[in-house]
Amino acid sequence: MVNQLVFTNILKEQNMAKHPGFAKAQAQIAKNVTPRAGETKKQAAGAILASAARHASPAAKKANPALKHVAMPKKK
Repeated sequence: MVNQLVFTNILKEQNMAKHPGFAKAQAQIAKNVTPRAGETKKQAAGAILASAARHASPAAKKANPALKHVAMPKKK
């Protein structure tokens, strides 16, 4: 839920109706994130964005089919 709020707030700040693209969204999230130990801000932002994409609503996936192609993280 928090991940979706962060992404939604970014879109509201930019006053955008369309998705800015995953790389740009990740860069915006990285400005506001605190990474865990041994993790970069970019990696943390990527994890937040991927989580939000995996939990996107069916309506969001219909509007942006790229959300269907976000893979689950590999288990170590």
